[in-house]
Amino acid sequence: MSYSSKWGYTPDKEAIAHNLELIAANLENIATEEVYKFCFGIMDQTTLNADDTPEKVKAMVEKVNGIPVNFPGWPLPASCCVYPNLGHVVAATRKDPALHVTTVAGCFPTSQSWLEVKLKEIELAVRGGADEIDIVLALNTFLAGDYVAAGAEIKASRECIDRVAAELGRPVVLKVILETGLLVSPELIADASFLAMENGADFIKTSTGKVKVNATPQAAWVMCECIKKYYEATGRKVGFKAAGGVSSALDAVCYYSIVNSILGKEWMDKEFFRFGVSSLANKLLSAVEQKTVTYF
Repeated sequence: MSYSSKWGYTPDKEAIAHNLELIAANLENIATEEVYKFCFGIMDQTTLNADDTPEKVKAMVEKVNGIPVNFPGWPLPASCCVYPNLGHVVAATRKDPALHVTTVAGCFPTSQSWLEVKLKEIELAVRGGADEIDIVLALNTFLAGDYVAAGAEIKASRECIDRVAAELGRPVVLKVILETGLLVSPELIADASFLAMENGADFIKTSTGKVKVNATPQAAWVMCECIKKYYEATGRKVGFKAAGGVSSALDAVCYYSIVNSILGKEWMDKEFFRFGVSSLANKLLSAVEQKTVTYF
């Protein structure tokens, strides 16, 4: 019996494949200017590279600040996502507090360290200005079948965030990255989804973007079905974030269609739906402007 069976969910691979075929066949009809702009407004505009510097991060945020002037009628992205030691740069550079500071933490991207180290990094990231923290599921315990230990790390991260956030007088969102490309079956993806939600995740996120296989429509479908089951059982809404490989405008429309099909309009805003992206913004701008845009 799988861990997720207690929630009354078993992935139906044939039904998932059929539904994804229908979505793929209809993408061009869904891909309107309104949808492209919606996708732009739920982006976590991201830079997570070894050569990131304060100057590089500041330049990215300044580009985001300039969107209302350079692209009237376009929304701001939901956040800028950076390494934890660079969150303060985003906080200091943004002009609109509606643009959140997102940082990865907890020894991203592998989560391979001591829990004490992960929690200290999370604490420092929140103190540095993070509105949102993205951590990675501890696959060293999860893939060994020790779900108790993997869940306890998420719970400890949640408690650490809440403690520091309360001290600072502001809420902080926790996203848990499942690294679905390293989970070998839809059943494991479902187990990881429920485990993360049970232990306090505000969002479940597909991938780090640092492994060979990142976000896929199949993984997204399973995760969204798990979110729906969890909501029906608990009344708590958990968000979904697709990250890694969402690089074309039609990729974004595909995930838009999955979330809309399974979770519906209540999830169709930046509070419950995100993209983690580095190159998508230019593709969405280009699709609407009908010319190649290299703004970012």
